[in-house]
Amino acid sequence: MDNLQMLKRWRLILGEESQKTLEGLGGLPLSEEDLLMDSALSQIYGSSGSGSDGAGKAGGRGRSIPHLTKWLGDLRSLFSPMEIKVIQKDAIEKKGLKQLLLEPEMLNDLVPDVSTASLLIMLKDQIPEKSKDNARQYIAKIVEDINRRLADDLRRSVTSALNRREHSPIPSAAALDYKLTIRRNLKNYDPERKVLLPERFYFYERASKTASRTVILDIDQSGSMGESAIYSSVMGCILASIRAVKTHIVAFDTTVHDLTDLCADPVELLYGIQLGGGTDINNSVAYCEELITEPEKTTMFIVTDLYEGGNRAQLIHRLSDLKSSGVNVVILLAISDSGKPCFDSGLAEKTAELQIPCFACPPEKLPDLLDAALKRRDLRVFEKAAYDRAH
Repeated sequence: MDNLQMLKRWRLILGEESQKTLEGLGGLPLSEEDLLMDSALSQIYGSSGSGSDGAGKAGGRGRSIPHLTKWLGDLRSLFSPMEIKVIQKDAIEKKGLKQLLLEPEMLNDLVPDVSTASLLIMLKDQIPEKSKDNARQYIAKIVEDINRRLADDLRRSVTSALNRREHSPIPSAAALDYKLTIRRNLKNYDPERKVLLPERFYFYERASKTASRTVILDIDQSGSMGESAIYSSVMGCILASIRAVKTHIVAFDTTVHDLTDLCADPVELLYGIQLGGGTDINNSVAYCEELITEPEKTTMFIVTDLYEGGNRAQLIHRLSDLKSSGVNVVILLAISDSGKPCFDSGLAEKTAELQIPCFACPPEKLPDLLDAALKRRDLRVFEKAAYDRAH
């Protein structure tokens, strides 16, 4: 990068106030696109001028919407999707745009983002009638995106985990046994083209008509767990569509809400989540205990930051009993790509002493985690990966 480009970047970072200083270092011509980018950034990061007036003072007033929708359009033309998400988040936090999220025009122009969706779910009781359909459409976009990224892999993980020894003549890409197919066809490897030419493919047997395993998702509804709650809920809906797995979705704050009956509609299920409020993990685990009929065939994911407001000693006792009974308990501190999670390290250490895995997991690793958990494999590789990401 040459000096001119470096100066231009610093000019966009520091804002209009730095123009004269940077010009003195060798000239600083800005193109029309540079000026448009500068204007878009100043709406949120500028200390004065149109940035403050445009977004901050007019929060929630209908007359500001045309200006904001133009601003959102400018963002899309100037920045990458990842950069847009960061700027949108800063706009909501720094400029008081929460009320503007309730305007239908604003919702239509926002780039789909899980953190923004979690804020919408938190504010859902404040959404006026005119915006409810738009809010649902925005949440539906998030659900569609997560489904697109995870659904096939999650189903494949379940098929693989539950039917490892039974093979079927019926072809299905989702049920292909890659290892056996490669092993049985190694004799057909073409060294010149460096490709394997299989004579026959091997597939896992389709999932049985009756559920052979139980998966319980126990989801913390506290405000800090918004993204994790969304990913967990959509994952639960995908699992509920698989006949070989009996899925329960439970959400909790200081009370417990069984959302299993809403699994057919992920958007409706997410609207059943009540983000915010206190946390009573012990109370929710007590409820989940009543759902367990075959401990050895049950995997329980507790999605929480472990900031317990209930009875900590009783919680540890319950977790110990679940572990001893044969339930495969896994604590997910976060399901997110948003960096290092914040959690109660003291309670995490106590659960680790019970040999209960406790770590954060990025969304794209959920299928691998589910596969390993259903096979009851050692999950320390996930714990190590989470530690490496955090450090």
